[in-house]
This record gives sequence, structure tokens and C-alpha cells, in this order.
Amino acid sequence: MSVRKIGKSIKLNNGKIIPFIGLGTWEIANADIVVEEALNVGYRCIDTAKLYRNEKKCGDGIINWLNKNPDHKREEVYYITKLWNDQNGYEEAKEGIALALEKVKGLGYIDLLLIHSPCEGRQMRLETWKAMQEAVNEGTVKSIGVSNYGIKHLEELLAWEGLTIKPVVNEIEVSPWCMRQELCDFTKSKGIEVVAFAPLSHAFRLQDPDAVSIAKEKGVSAAQVLIRWSLQKGYIPIPKTKTLSRLPQNLDVLSFELSETEIKKLDHPEVHDPSDWEVTECP
Repeated sequence: MSVRKIGKSIKLNNGKIIPFIGLGTWEIANADIVVEEALNVGYRCIDTAKLYRNEKKCGDGIINWLNKNPDHKREEVYYITKLWNDQNGYEEAKEGIALALEKVKGLGYIDLLLIHSPCEGRQMRLETWKAMQEAVNEGTVKSIGVSNYGIKHLEELLAWEGLTIKPVVNEIEVSPWCMRQELCDFTKSKGIEVVAFAPLSHAFRLQDPDAVSIAKEKGVSAAQVLIRWSLQKGYIPIPKTKTLSRLPQNLDVLSFELSETEIKKLDHPEVHDPSDWEVTECP
């Protein structure tokens, strides 16, 4: 388990800071409303993507919150988005980055830009990374990373002679039923943070007997238990909810701790049951 202080912002390998938890926005059509309320209750990291079709609304939610709360600054909110597969390749990625910036032009820049998946092949992956590195050098993107990358994809990128900026994160699905221990350990061994999407297994596991029993004993929800599991593993979870009333609850994960026994009770290293796509083995 990680020895770093849970609840503190995390320093990335480029020296920049990312919040310890974020809000996922997949399939949230009214993202402007949800994001604004999330910021109201204390979230400071918002994760979206071209695929989600709500980048502009996420940006609007951030801008609305900043306009209503002038004591807060843009630098306090960490905005993550991703280039989709049809934006892979050097020219395509350049256009994709420009489009992503245009959608949230009121924010001024993107905190973290990711390649959404490794599915388009080696040449396209590396061409895309070249364009992303240039965006960092231009200052329109602060940090870059990858998503759904397996070990071989990370090795390929880290060994590439054109690499001048290392990825700061690998965003992958991680939960007690999709632990990806080897991949997570490898990622972190390279100084790359694991951002854990679907830490609640897209709500499919919220009735899991072990999670429910631990939650009952702690006086919290099963969702809070699963988010805390992710934090104690040393990951940056980005739970998603469309329900405004659940936003503060999912963020309230610092008032309790899971014991080693409870962690082991939740662990399912023998199970690989992703609730979303599985592309970490793409060629």
C-alpha cells in the first residue's frame, strides 16, 4: 500500500500537482450542472473526453463556478480530456488538440491531455505523442498522459527516441474485480501515476456482500468503501455519478480507513472482470 498521505494533492513526475480524487463524466449529458455542483462541494478535478460529447459542458460548469466564486482561481481546477482514436496521427492530433481547446476556450488551457486508447497502432500512437509534446511546449497543455495503455504500450513510448516528455499518468479501469496489479505496479515503477476510472465498477458491484458489510460496519456507503480501497492502493480514483446528492458522499472518504484485513477481503486478484472496454492488450 502507498505510504503517501491520502487526501493530499499528488506531485506528478513533471512537478505539477493533481488532486487526489476527481469526477468522471462519462454519459453525463447535463455535465455543466453536475460539474458546477461538484466544484461547490469540493471536487477540484474533472475528467472528460471527446468520446463523452460533453467537453464544452464540463468547461461551462467550471467557468460558471469560477464566475460565481471570484475568490477561486482557474488554477484550482484540474481539467482532463482525451484525444479519441480518430484524432490519432500527427496532423489529426494537432487538429484534435485545437478543437479540445476551442471547446473550453474560457479555461485558457488543458491541465492534462491523454491518448484515450492504444488501439490505432504504434505509428499513430507515437505521432500523436509528438503532437502532444508540442502542445506542452506551446503552453496550451500543461501535462500529457495515456489511457488504457498496457505494459507493452508504456514500454514502447518510454523507449521511443522521440520522447522528450514522459507521460504523467495512465488512466485505466481499476477496482477490486479488475485489479490489474502487474500493470499498476509497472506503471508506478516508472514514476507514472495510476488514475483509476470506474472504481465503482460502473455501479455493478455496489451490492457486493463484502463491500456492503464493510460499509455497514464503518457507517458509510459501499461506494465510499470502494473509493477508499482505490486511494489506499495508491491510485487517483475518478468516481462518476449523475446524482447530485451523491457527490459529497463520494468525496467524503477521508474520515475512515480500511484495515489490511478489509483490503484483502475486497481484493480479487484471481478475477479479471472489467465493466468497460478492455484494450490494454491491443497490438
